[in-house]
Amino acid sequence: MARLSIAASALLLASASAFAPVSLTAKTGTSLPLRMSTISADETFASEDAKKQIGNDAFLNTNLMQRAMDGPAKKNQEKLKIGIVGAGLAGMVAAMDLADAGHDVEMFELRPYVGGKVSSWTDKDGNHIEMGLHVFFGCYYNLYGIMKRTGSFDYALRVKEHIHTFVNDGGKLGALDFQFPIGAPVSGLQAFFKTEQLEVEDKFHNAVRLGTSPIVRALFDFDGGMDMVRELDDITFTEWFTQLGGSRGSLDRMWDPIAYALGSVDCDHISAR
Repeated sequence: MARLSIAASALLLASASAFAPVSLTAKTGTSLPLRMSTISADETFASEDAKKQIGNDAFLNTNLMQRAMDGPAKKNQEKLKIGIVGAGLAGMVAAMDLADAGHDVEMFELRPYVGGKVSSWTDKDGNHIEMGLHVFFGCYYNLYGIMKRTGSFDYALRVKEHIHTFVNDGGKLGALDFQFPIGAPVSGLQAFFKTEQLEVEDKFHNAVRLGTSPIVRALFDFDGGMDMVRELDDITFTEWFTQLGGSRGSLDRMWDPIAYALGSVDCDHISAR
């Protein structure tokens, strides 16, 4: 197992450094500039909106971005020595909050690089390779706040056209093109209607399944839609998708590649949630 100080870990992977703490000293004695909270230790901290940071409210709570930007907002009076196992995004953010609160933090990571599922690298041909599907949606307030806090928001996000490309056997390409003047769910429905990945019958069943999904209900009944999402945690995506006629062909040609990108497992094993 590699034993990494947070500052040294952040240098191993450029794309992951956007999330790495900037206020620690490496084991070798090499120090980096400190960026600590400006709140003094004698100031009190109270969160009147704590209940809005959990449950359905959290998805629409834009204040979470400011919370992520501010960090713990106070220095702890007692300095603790804390070890964190795993240098993925969650581990690095936890380490940053603890370091900004005044604690001595050390991270332990099995791999020779940091970032976990959000790590990426450039291969010998100059291609940008990612560990998984990295998509940033507008409601990711916590993530955007962390990026603003580390000074990476303005340069680390790579805006691209909203097209998902599929590479099939023999090199034939297919795509889901979500570019459309009208947003979701219309943009998604037209993308599935036009895609070369599905046959006409499969397109119909995909439209029925997506049209009855929690995403569509949430557009009109947000709490009801989110309740539906939570109820899907006990069945697989395959079970949910085939309930209204979804075919194995659709799963093989479209949904399995998406599931592998999201969670490194196929639709028979990934949660429908």
